[in-house]
Amino acid sequence: MFNRWNLQVQHYEFLEPIWFWGLLAIPLISILLFRLDRRRTGDWKINSATPLLPPTKINVLALFRSLFIQLPVAILALLIVAMAKPYSWQESEQKHEENKYGIDIIIALDVSMSMYATDFEPNRLEAAKEVATSFINGRNGDKIGLVQYAGEAFTSCPPTLDYPILIEQLGKADGMEMEPGTAIGTGLGTSVVQLRNNALKSKVIILLTDGSNNSGDISPEEAALLAKEKGICVYTIGIGSNGMAPTPVMTPTGMIYQNMPVEIDEQTLTQIATVTGGMYFRAEDKKGLKNIYEEIELMEKRKITHKVVQADPPPTPQAFLNWAFVLFMLYMVIKSVLFLPQPHE
Repeated sequence: MFNRWNLQVQHYEFLEPIWFWGLLAIPLISILLFRLDRRRTGDWKINSATPLLPPTKINVLALFRSLFIQLPVAILALLIVAMAKPYSWQESEQKHEENKYGIDIIIALDVSMSMYATDFEPNRLEAAKEVATSFINGRNGDKIGLVQYAGEAFTSCPPTLDYPILIEQLGKADGMEMEPGTAIGTGLGTSVVQLRNNALKSKVIILLTDGSNNSGDISPEEAALLAKEKGICVYTIGIGSNGMAPTPVMTPTGMIYQNMPVEIDEQTLTQIATVTGGMYFRAEDKKGLKNIYEEIELMEKRKITHKVVQADPPPTPQAFLNWAFVLFMLYMVIKSVLFLPQPHE
């Protein structure tokens, strides 16, 4: 409601400021109206036998008359500003930007056995799911989906606005019934298929892994080229501390934890991000992983803002038109009630 009556010019930018040249005519029109008014006969009849009104009251009436004369000038000035197409960026960030330029996102999550390493609390996979859940809850108007991959890949949830369903599927992600291994290329390729609609404005894949590609029918490089062809930006995240980490290992007697070296194929992850216009990040703890998601969000927001700038945002002259209408109605009421010319006898 406030924006519809806000005349503070500093809150606006103008798409056609050339109209402001019309304001130069305002002083001339104001002077012209005063001169025309002086030549008019009086509208109010005053008995000459009546003592003159006190000077103060005459001054008040004269001031009121002067303000009345200038109402058309104020209305014209407001219309000129409206013609300059004012635009509020504050309103754009909250409405136009989100509604017109929503993002479709796929979270490609590595659920292989090594993701149960305990260098993150309680382990890498649970930490990744927790941070991804916070990221999802912070979105508004973006369709988000989930792809799980280990030695194979499948879509747990296609892009959706039903975040509770997505979060439920994310909570169930564990990879226990999937083939062992880390098929980064297959996981990325499966994610690309979910974003194959070329009409989408912005398409993003956030691919997270703690290892290197060692299985699958498609290489990470081939999947990256496919993403590039579809206009999909891929952000890659390598998760894992430096050095050694307690990692689950299957033995004939069951699963045990052994200190294993953290081996993330950062070169391949960097190449995927570079080819698709994204960026590679390294998360060495849960806090760092959360910061990475926040950085990705900021980067995408800057891209969207740039698109809004290039798309000629819609003008919002409503406040100036509203006030022009109010002043016009006020002018008509005053003119009809107080300054209606008296009939000649």
